[in-house]
Amino acid sequence: MISEEQKPPTKSPRVKITRNGPYLVYGSIPITQQEIATDPQGIPTHWTQLTEYPTNETCSLCRCGNSAKKPFCDGTHVKINFDGTETADHEPYLAKPKIVYGPILGLMDIEELCASARFCHRDGGIWNLIPQSDNPKAHKVACEEAADCPSGRLAVQNQKTGEIVEPKFSQSIVLIEDPSAGASGPIWIRGGVVVESAKGETYKVRNRATLCRCGKSQNKPFCDSSHYPEEHEPHSGDEQ
Repeated sequence: MISEEQKPPTKSPRVKITRNGPYLVYGSIPITQQEIATDPQGIPTHWTQLTEYPTNETCSLCRCGNSAKKPFCDGTHVKINFDGTETADHEPYLAKPKIVYGPILGLMDIEELCASARFCHRDGGIWNLIPQSDNPKAHKVACEEAADCPSGRLAVQNQKTGEIVEPKFSQSIVLIEDPSAGASGPIWIRGGVVVESAKGETYKVRNRATLCRCGKSQNKPFCDSSHYPEEHEPHSGDEQ
């Protein structure tokens, strides 16, 4: 039950982070569960929808990773003394992405946002496709890979028109499942849903963002790939 004092002053769709507690979702935001589907080699190729949850005006989503009623909170964070201290510094790195230039497309890469979804690995990887972006197939696949990046780490820009190629999302929340990696992924916040800190400050509103739901991230409330099994650890500076 969400008490009146917990409710934000406006009724606009938002995710409110509570101190050492769950994410409170306001505004009847649709919530679904989607799976990262892979090819026989385990490389992600597309998203598959699994579950569509009933849309409620408010709900609370587990943030500690230990609820017996996932994806919803059951109060376990209190029993385990979950430390949900927010450590993200309102993302100054968003202003300074690494840029890879190609003949037509440019790739903006903010590695700190990596959620290890790995769509960027297909067909040799997006970093190899961008330099070939005057090739129609390479151009198409690079745009698809960037659009499938749930955290928004990767975005491509048409250097001739200046257009940033972004997927068009309505305000929604997706709970990511990653069976190939043997893990549940982060909470995918889409379409400019406001994320509000426990102190009432608003993080930069983005089309794509991923929130930690394993409780292990060192960049709370955002995912830093800590859910990803160590034996599959993808961090090499050029992977999603």
